[in-house]
Amino acid sequence: MVLGQVLERLGDEAFAAETLVALEDLNLMVQVETAGRPFGEGIGEYAAGASRRFAQLASDEDWLALMTALERADDAGTACLKHMLEWSLRHDAESADDDADGGCGGECTCERN
Repeated sequence: MVLGQVLERLGDEAFAAETLVALEDLNLMVQVETAGRPFGEGIGEYAAGASRRFAQLASDEDWLALMTALERADDAGTACLKHMLEWSLRHDAESADDDADGGCGGECTCERN
């Protein structure tokens, strides 16, 4: 299945769970579930949002890292989804750290979409 089809179907929680299981990274799946919980997001909603946040907020270096991961991957769709999820989890963790430190000083673009 191509990445676009995967992203379109992530709203279906059963499909999302199946897709994340296929990544064969239980730790990542737990992190996704945990990260989405405070926002009332299931794993599919978080995964779909992660791809949107990556598209909107990723730097040139982030895109280059994604392209490098895709070049090395046997399955580009899976590699892309995993990369975007990992990026989003890091970004969300950094945003939480900023909030704990008193906010972003009005310069933050870390709002969840």
